[in-house]
Amino acid sequence: MQRGGGFGGIVTLCCLVLFQCSMVSTAVPVPQHKVDLHWYPATATWYGSPDGDGSDGGACGYGSLVDVKPLRARVGAVSPVLFKNGEGCGACFKVKCLDKSICSRRAVTIIVTDECPGGYCANGRTHFDLSGAAFGRMGITGESSQLRNRGELPVLYRRTPCKYPGKNIAFHVNEGSTDYWLSLLVEFEDGDGDVGSMHIREANSDEWLEMNHVWGANWCIIRGPLKGPFSVKLTTLSAGRTLSARDVIPRNWSPKATYTSRLNFKL
Repeated sequence: MQRGGGFGGIVTLCCLVLFQCSMVSTAVPVPQHKVDLHWYPATATWYGSPDGDGSDGGACGYGSLVDVKPLRARVGAVSPVLFKNGEGCGACFKVKCLDKSICSRRAVTIIVTDECPGGYCANGRTHFDLSGAAFGRMGITGESSQLRNRGELPVLYRRTPCKYPGKNIAFHVNEGSTDYWLSLLVEFEDGDGDVGSMHIREANSDEWLEMNHVWGANWCIIRGPLKGPFSVKLTTLSAGRTLSARDVIPRNWSPKATYTSRLNFKL
């Protein structure tokens, strides 16, 4: 099917993103509810090579991260109802097909890294567009090819906690960031996986400064000059859980660098 997204994975047009950041409201609602673990009906297709890992980049902005473990072969694009204008990025789902003659009982776990806004994903449908490898894993042993030949499949899906064994939450500083415009992307968030709001705190300050959602999984703040090291506080969209990483971004931070914290959400 026609792929959605088209952002290329990183913020390359700094002026455009700067304009977007300035236009976004600072009020970011954070629903206070638990992740719904019930199974719901949807449809699924696949893209890329039959046994491929799927997207390179995608509308969430994870870039080359989608090509390596632990995301590799677990990536998926979702329709707008699940993508949520990018705030659904990072959420994890279990997806399983229903035809017992060709589908196994196991569900495949995918991570939202992209959006599919047209075709199968239009008209308010709940749809998953999976990598060829992820789609094939829903089939019984030896039937992966036959399963992919079916094209679109009815499936069941539910939210599932994200799990990144051995990983702590990391913050990628997007290309184009300066002392007056700082953009961050969250990586390897256990649990809910999605981000509802993000704040930073400068060195020698008690004030948490709210960041704005720009596109995909990217957040930014216009203010300055900003002085590191920066502490980062994020709140999940699904359950409103909060985590603060103290001084995780150093004083001499660099654009395109990724800084790993010492903690993660408890599962």
